[in-house]
Amino acid sequence: MTAGDSHDRIDDDDYPAYTMGRAAEMLGTTQGFLRATGEARLITPLRSAGGHRRYSRYQLRIAARARELVDGGTPIEAACRIVVLEDQLEEAQRINTEYRRAVESAGPTTLA
Repeated sequence: MTAGDSHDRIDDDDYPAYTMGRAAEMLGTTQGFLRATGEARLITPLRSAGGHRRYSRYQLRIAARARELVDGGTPIEAACRIVVLEDQLEEAQRINTEYRRAVESAGPTTLA
């Protein structure tokens, strides 16, 4: 990857731009917390050529939500499951909205 390529990806939410140390610092948490989110399969960081974990902004938002729940007293495993379920619900609602719009734009149908 060239310097020009990395500038093109700077706004990409899925680009794994952050090291584990930097990610933990940004979230105000420990590297152990980030490892625990990986063990709970909430987020799976990409690995650098040297095997180091790299996180995207999207993954950091997900980890931040889990941290909010943990800070409120929810066990890490439960917090990760809640975040996954919230994400699934949001996706289902988005699909339902798209379906409703498609049905409405198709107009009334007649039954034979």
